[in-house]
Amino acid sequence: MAPEKPPCLPFLMLPLLTLLLQQADPRSFVVDRERGMFLLDGAPFRYVSGSLHYFRVPRILWADRLFKMRLSGLNAVQFYVPWNYHEPEPGVYNFNGSRDLFTFLNEAAIANLLVILRPGPYICAEWDMGGLPSWLLRNPKINLRTSDPDFLAAVDSWFKVLLPKIYPFLYHNGGNIISIQVENEYGSYRACDFNYMRHLAGLFRALLGDKILLFTTDGPEGLKCGTLKGLYATIDFGPADNMTKIFALLRKYEPHGPLVNSEYYTGWLDYWGQNHSTRSIVPIARGLENMLKLGASVNMYMFHGGTNFGYWNGADEKGRFLPITTSYDYDAPISEAGDPTPKLFALRNVIGKDGDLLAFLDFLCPQGPIHSVLPLTFEAVKQDHGFMLYRTYLSYSIFEPTPLWVPNNGVHDRAYVMMDGVFQGVLERNINNKLYLMGKTGAKLDILLENMGRLSFGSNHSDFKGLLEPPILGQTVLTQWMMFPLKVDHFVKWWYTFKLPKRQQPKDPSGPTFYSTMFPILGSAGDTFLYLPGWTKGQVWINGFNLGRYWTKLGPQHTLYVPRPLLLPRGAVNTVTLLELENVPLEPQIQFLDRPILNITVHRTHMYSLSADVQGDSDPMELSGH
Repeated sequence: MAPEKPPCLPFLMLPLLTLLLQQADPRSFVVDRERGMFLLDGAPFRYVSGSLHYFRVPRILWADRLFKMRLSGLNAVQFYVPWNYHEPEPGVYNFNGSRDLFTFLNEAAIANLLVILRPGPYICAEWDMGGLPSWLLRNPKINLRTSDPDFLAAVDSWFKVLLPKIYPFLYHNGGNIISIQVENEYGSYRACDFNYMRHLAGLFRALLGDKILLFTTDGPEGLKCGTLKGLYATIDFGPADNMTKIFALLRKYEPHGPLVNSEYYTGWLDYWGQNHSTRSIVPIARGLENMLKLGASVNMYMFHGGTNFGYWNGADEKGRFLPITTSYDYDAPISEAGDPTPKLFALRNVIGKDGDLLAFLDFLCPQGPIHSVLPLTFEAVKQDHGFMLYRTYLSYSIFEPTPLWVPNNGVHDRAYVMMDGVFQGVLERNINNKLYLMGKTGAKLDILLENMGRLSFGSNHSDFKGLLEPPILGQTVLTQWMMFPLKVDHFVKWWYTFKLPKRQQPKDPSGPTFYSTMFPILGSAGDTFLYLPGWTKGQVWINGFNLGRYWTKLGPQHTLYVPRPLLLPRGAVNTVTLLELENVPLEPQIQFLDRPILNITVHRTHMYSLSADVQGDSDPMELSGH
């Protein structure tokens, strides 16, 4: 049965102040060790990824599973490449059908997911022989996963086929692979052969070049033998482990750069004859939230487990032989059959809450603010359009409501005021209004300035934007300002990937806020008009394209024209993002109409309050248009 057409699209919320980003550089993914972060196209970046194995999912379902991962709030997918799946006999290679990993890479790109690739040669993965071909054992003297010449010859032959095929998909080449793992948890293997690891690192560099980020992954006990200079060290652990202790141990091997958990365990595997493994939702969600608060990048293993079809299951040796079941459900957030589970919704909720400025300001604005005794204009800091955040701290306590105002019509054009993150109201050009504030010594005063457009007629004087005069609180001129030029369009295009289920309204509304939803189009799409019932004022983007301002509260325009080419075709994910600057409706929703609403004028008022209710799941929808 076709899904019913929903009347509106639900939204999620993130604070505006998570926008302090640098302008991106073209196509790069690197480690900034000095500032302790990844940079994607020159901008701070943190991935929230999930593991999905193409070889455990029928090809026809790849798009479905990737799409569900994307709608869960992930921005990357991590997967292995099993050598034995592609080279069944020496020199015989198969990349067809369910083995066409290049189509899988393209499907991930369509789902707007970056890729963390793990090509081995050994992958573990509870896969037959850990991905190594069984024909290697036809040489009874071969020493696997070492610098044994026979083993290295087979590895070199395989990678000289695989890695050149991967090369065009590297991020700096226009693809979506941002990093590649060398070997897999090698520190847990008995050999501890550094010559072997150095050989692999050299081989990867020779075939892939110097621009791709190469990394290792080990458990806490494996870092000594699993890490290698020149390869970025990451770690894996689960929700029951001591995160602080383990990350401190990782710092001994990787002192600088972003923290990464490459395998955060959402469940566990099953053995024949034992109970199905399950893991409680609460500690998994809490552990993820704690890592995100640290600014760490995380991959959840598994996000969708799949099935060990045929004879492909592996086995463990733990005092006795333990073959692994056909099902690789793993108690993952997406079940073996592809259904979302309560665990998925809990994790998605955690991902969507990741946006608190107080926790991530250094991460989101690594260049730091511009300091000045008096506030600077947009033009003085080379901010042409959009928004700039002004920040200062109270040097004394004010226990009674005290007026905040800007003399000489010094607000150009609208100022959204927050005290310690709580929205206080709006100051506006050509309107002599004041806001009354209270706060203790050291309280943080944030003023978001919006440029509403420079004069194009009626005046010959220069139309500067921002705070043209220092604000006055009571009788005190406020000084010692920090200016954060906000690259909002860059944020929407590269960062805004989160989606939330319904949750309770925040106790303390925090002013200008982002809302977003993602949806596919069921049929063909034409030109359409975006209607924002109940919204107040802000900016809206369709698939990263800045559609323009809306001011529903003021009118007369209540819809925004959406040209057909801005909408992605059937099967792809469309994203609508709103920056609501003042009030949101109790039930945030949008609609697409087949005709505009251009002549509704609503009486203007200066009462400002903020309510925010985060709504639930978006569904496929049909767009009316012409």
